[in-house]
Amino acid sequence: MSPTQAKPVLQGLPPLLDASTRLLVLGSFPGVASLRAQQYYGHPQNQFWKIMATLLSPNAAEVLATSYADRVQWLLSQGVGLWDVYAACERLGSLDTNIRNATPNDLQYLRERCPHLVAIAHNGGESFKHVKHTRALGLPVYRLPSTSPANASWTFQRKLDAWHQVLQITGLITALA
Repeated sequence: MSPTQAKPVLQGLPPLLDASTRLLVLGSFPGVASLRAQQYYGHPQNQFWKIMATLLSPNAAEVLATSYADRVQWLLSQGVGLWDVYAACERLGSLDTNIRNATPNDLQYLRERCPHLVAIAHNGGESFKHVKHTRALGLPVYRLPSTSPANASWTFQRKLDAWHQVLQITGLITALA
C-alpha cells in the first residue's frame, strides 16, 4: 500500500457492560486477532483473561477453558466491563502507534448505562491518553500496564501485581489468591 492510499476504516467492538458493572476496563482499540475473532483480548498471548481469572477466580484454569461467551458472562458477574476508547480508526497491524484518524467512543453514556460504576481502568498508555475524558465522569481513574504481548517489558507477575492493586482498591477483591 502506498503512503497516499487510504487505510481501511476499522470498526471496534460493542461495549461489554451492564447495570451491575463496577469497574470498566478501557482498552485502546482491538488488535487484528481480536477483530477477526470479534472478541476482546482475542490474541492468544494477550494476558488480560489470564490476569482476570487469576485474580477473580479460585479456579483460573476452569475460567480460561470456557468459551468466550461464558468468560464474558463470568467477567460481567464479577462487576467488570470492557470497552475501548476508540469506536473506529485506520490502522495497519495491531500496534497502537499505528492508529490514525480515530473516532472516540461516547464515554458519557457510561453514567446512564452503569449506575454502579465506581472506577475506570485504562489498559495501557494509548487508552490512558483519554484520561481527561474519563476523569470528567467524576470517578477514580487508573492507568494499568497493557496486557498486550507488545508490552513485553513487564513480566506477567508485575502486571498481575498492578492489576491486583486496582481490583483491591475498587473493592472487587480483598486479597491476592
